Amino acid sequence: MDGTEAEAAVEPMALFDTWMKEAVVSEVNDPNAVALATATADGMPSVRMVLMKRADARGFAFYTNAESQKGLELAENPRAAMCFHWKSLRRQVRISGLVRELPGEDAEAYFHSRSRASQLGAVASQQSRVLAGREVLEARVRKLEEEFPCEIPRPAYWRGYVLLPERIEFWMDGDARLHDRFVFERRGDAWSKERLYP
Repeated sequence: MDGTEAEAAVEPMALFDTWMKEAVVSEVNDPNAVALATATADGMPSVRMVLMKRADARGFAFYTNAESQKGLELAENPRAAMCFHWKSLRRQVRISGLVRELPGEDAEAYFHSRSRASQLGAVASQQSRVLAGREVLEARVRKLEEEFPCEIPRPAYWRGYVLLPERIEFWMDGDARLHDRFVFERRGDAWSKERLYP
């Protein structure tokens, strides 16, 4: 999609879907990797990479341990921002809005779609807490392997979230720093769109 097509777009999720499909083809690893920024109730921000697992009319979904730093911050301040950067395409997308927890059945279905090793790792990790040494984590995995030889139950703290976009900005690299930027802002059930200076 070139700048002309992006300029003509009227619906941001359709444009995002097109860009994501192009990123799947061009990016070597994890085109769905996104920087997720959260903040404490008093505004101290933190950012980390997560994998976006679904983008649709509901928003941008991801899964995590609710007892992790991001989970605790979302509990006290349910606003967040994301930034996708596709270096091979020289594009980025910035998204901000409210975050809501997904229904438990969504988290259940996704958790059990993962490999057994990933499920064990998710259960064994007390994410964001101090770890005395790697051997402690590896011992926890071995214990869980013995405890759950078949299905591994999803822990209650492992949940899904969806960022409900209020603002989505599309950025395309341009010569001599004359980049193209288009921002969509939600106005009720509709979107407004403006071009920004680079």
